[in-house]
Amino acid sequence: MAEEEQNYVEILDEEGNVTKCEIYDVIDFEGKTYAMLLPMDEDESNEDSEVIVMEYVEEGDDGYFQNIEDDNEFQKVCEYIQALEDEEDEEIEE
Repeated sequence: MAEEEQNYVEILDEEGNVTKCEIYDVIDFEGKTYAMLLPMDEDESNEDSEVIVMEYVEEGDDGYFQNIEDDNEFQKVCEYIQALEDEEDEEIEE
């Protein structure tokens, strides 16, 4: 069985620090694409990390992640993600 390929990106915070993250999931919501990123620790584990939610933007053949600046948009995306997770949990319990 082939080992699942991991997708990683490096994001830059406002202080100029680089954080390596695993792309946990990508969702489409209200005409935009959002990514859930899990920061990796020094030992490349992400067991206790909080998920970072960013918008994924494509320009031609290139793509990049950007912060969600609008608080209402961010809240709506987080609520949508939570609803998806709740739905998955219900399916597992059945």
